[in-house]
Amino acid sequence: MSSMRGIDTPVRQTRRRVFKEVANLAYTSTNLKDDMEALPYAIVDSDEMDCLNTVYRDRAIIRERIRLAMGMSLRPENRERPGHLTEGIEESNIDEKYYEPPLMQVIPSACNACPENHYEVTNTCMGCTAHPCREVCPVGAMTMVNGKSFIDQEKCIKCGKCKAICPYDAISHKERPCKAACGVNAIKSDKYGRAVIDNETCVSCGQCMVSCPFGAIADKSQIFQLIRAMQSGRTIIAQVAPAFVGQFGPKVTPDMFKTALKELGFADVYETAIGADEGCIAEAEHYVKEVASGKQAFALTSCCPSWSVMAKNLFPETIDKISNELTPMVATARIIKQEHPDASVVFIGPCASKKLEASRRTVRSDVDFVITFEELTGMFEAKGILLEEIKAMDEMMDATALGRGYGVAGGVASAIEECIKTYYPGTAVHIEHAEGLDECKKMLLLAKAGRKNGCLIEGMACPGGCVAGAGTNIAIPQAQKEVAKFKNDAIKKIPEQ
Repeated sequence: MSSMRGIDTPVRQTRRRVFKEVANLAYTSTNLKDDMEALPYAIVDSDEMDCLNTVYRDRAIIRERIRLAMGMSLRPENRERPGHLTEGIEESNIDEKYYEPPLMQVIPSACNACPENHYEVTNTCMGCTAHPCREVCPVGAMTMVNGKSFIDQEKCIKCGKCKAICPYDAISHKERPCKAACGVNAIKSDKYGRAVIDNETCVSCGQCMVSCPFGAIADKSQIFQLIRAMQSGRTIIAQVAPAFVGQFGPKVTPDMFKTALKELGFADVYETAIGADEGCIAEAEHYVKEVASGKQAFALTSCCPSWSVMAKNLFPETIDKISNELTPMVATARIIKQEHPDASVVFIGPCASKKLEASRRTVRSDVDFVITFEELTGMFEAKGILLEEIKAMDEMMDATALGRGYGVAGGVASAIEECIKTYYPGTAVHIEHAEGLDECKKMLLLAKAGRKNGCLIEGMACPGGCVAGAGTNIAIPQAQKEVAKFKNDAIKKIPEQ
């Protein structure tokens, strides 16, 4: 499927504008209700629009986006009066708030009700004499009408054989982009044909959100509450996932980024890769003692919450194979809290599902806030901080090359392999990695069937790894290059035992 990632589309500009304005409310508003009510009018200006209908609809959509960006839920559509934009604002105007599922939500008024799975003949059909499309159709759904091929939708079984055989590429397969991007089949339809997310199945990876060309899917944010916490005078310390490099402009070095975060009001900045270093050593030991020895059939990594939640949901028999090590986010948070017992910890990363990981009962006391690179950009913009003009006053040099490599698909498995080779020489290591939930599912099926015994299996929900997370700013290949460079720049190459 083609990807819009890294392109500055109007959908993305709107998301960014909403984050910036919500951050701005937190920084400057003296009358929150009124200022929040005024926002949709500021963002969607009727003078710039040709059609009034579009203005009303766009404002309605922006209202729901603002609610989600403030950590609130969508207003129910089915009530006669959906309630005010600011309804429930008291519960969000606070300096501590956990994400409450559902995290990913479809804004019904924004959904285009795209066809889910539909083949149709386009006007490039030449009406050729051979009409192979008709010959390969197994159900006789293909006829000629006015000299062109025509598909009877009642008969069509969506096998795609006609599309594959057409010499003119004249048959189009229309598919709902959010559904195509969802590896766990969580996108369903309501009675109007609009997309609905099945919250029981959804693993909050956010790939549907970044694939919707109408911007109809959005997630909740904590930027408003984070700013309130920063204003409260508490010590707030940031930890940044290794995928941050390059996300804030090609000229912004890791050292500049660290200084910019301090300028924004963070007391200190740690690399999440420190927690990855710790986990890497522990997982190497686990593999050698449990898997290589034959006590355990295979081992699954646990860094990606969407992957581990999917494994638990769809393959419950793998639960005991998922690593018990703390994820890098939690391990780093615990290191920070040991050193600064009174501080609150913010994880800044590329990932949507980390928002729910931080809300788990067992993690709540470790990680207080989770925001994405995209949301952080809104905070920088609201504060008028131009990162490219920052003079670096700090150094980012906490982690090893292996820990930094966790940001890219395959990085976790290869880091553990490197540790095993160094500290347990002579141990045979079998590594597998899967990226994208479809591939992850196939990998778990093979493991369940006994085809991956003796393997260490890394799963990443986003194709490309964390650099492809739903909260990133730049194109995936560019991000992969940046992480590789950041990894090479690490002074220490491998964590110590």
